[in-house]
Amino acid sequence: MSVFAALVERLADLLQPLFHASAAAAAIVLFTALVRLLVLPLSRAAARGRRAQARLRPDLAELRKKHAKDQEALRRAVLELHTREKVSPLSGVLPALLQLPAFFVLYHLFSSSTIGGHGNGLLDHALLGAPLGGRGADVLGGGSGGAALVYAVLFVLVAAVATFNLVRARRAAADTAGAGGTQGEELPGLGAVTKAAPYLSYLTLLTVAVVPLAAALYVVTSTTWSAVERAVLYP
Repeated sequence: MSVFAALVERLADLLQPLFHASAAAAAIVLFTALVRLLVLPLSRAAARGRRAQARLRPDLAELRKKHAKDQEALRRAVLELHTREKVSPLSGVLPALLQLPAFFVLYHLFSSSTIGGHGNGLLDHALLGAPLGGRGADVLGGGSGGAALVYAVLFVLVAAVATFNLVRARRAAADTAGAGGTQGEELPGLGAVTKAAPYLSYLTLLTVAVVPLAAALYVVTSTTWSAVERAVLYP
């Protein structure tokens, strides 16, 4: 943790001339962007996988007709098709999983009073009066005007991104249905998960409210990045 704390402090020092008292918050946003750049090749690979899955829709539709009464046979046939075409229906999961350690590092950094046996100086940083170690739930219970404004902006941004994702998901579902397919057809049993996934974006509102502000900044930045990335990679 000491290494990551030093990294955040170093980034904050570099950004201090531009962002002054909010330099640590800007450092977290920059840190998030660096993490997303590191997993960008995997995200692009996932996009290629999704396009390949779209190409296989006619074959998948034929398999569903052929094995309509035998779900286990359908599952095996779909897996064989994906293996033969070198397509993974779960390729989009890996970029998200690789980001989790960075989130948990920030959560720990701004939840601990000491790091490496010394006082945690990161907790002295704030964004417009909102401590980076504070939580939105506390602000909602009666925080300062600046802190309340910070969380209001974050909540509005998260809601906007979630709505954007939902609209795109519905449009994609309509396009898939028009092509004779259904959501979740890549692997039998994933249909319900695929349909529910766009609504899960709204759960980010709860995450932003209960985690330290530093971790919330990571979540909001990464979520916004994901929305833009999908719009570019999945036009």
